[in-house]
Amino acid sequence: EANVTAGINKLLSINGKRSVRSFHREIGRLLWDKCGMARDKAGLEEALAKLPAIRKEFWTNVKVTGENGELNQELEYAGRVADYIDFAEIVVRDALARDESCGCHYRKEHSSPDGECVRDDSKFSHVAVWEYQGEGQAPLRHAEPLVFEEVHPGVRSYK
Repeated sequence: EANVTAGINKLLSINGKRSVRSFHREIGRLLWDKCGMARDKAGLEEALAKLPAIRKEFWTNVKVTGENGELNQELEYAGRVADYIDFAEIVVRDALARDESCGCHYRKEHSSPDGECVRDDSKFSHVAVWEYQGEGQAPLRHAEPLVFEEVHPGVRSYK
């Protein structure tokens, strides 16, 4: 409870120059451009490098109007955008770790000459989760293998 209260008070006390919406749009555009349906290692690394600066600016330059203790949708929105920054980092890290093309997660460097996905089922037939390691620390990735007994993965053609 104390941590949540401190976070709320911090958001309300920053009184910066940028709106919550401007940060939301910046993160959304970064994810769309660098971690969208078609992505590559260079773009993912660029996004991962930009997110700490966005996070730092958010926590030093966001303007959240209103007060605590009343219905404050701007404060609620700011909390969601703060979470979105953390979530964006996990999405980018996960996309970078998946060094293959699979379905709609298309890595440009992993495609056939005719533009189809090139999968790597030997390395990526698993489910993964990222464990929070603390502020300023990289999360830890855990993977659990998937076992296919009846139906086996296969390459699909979207042409």
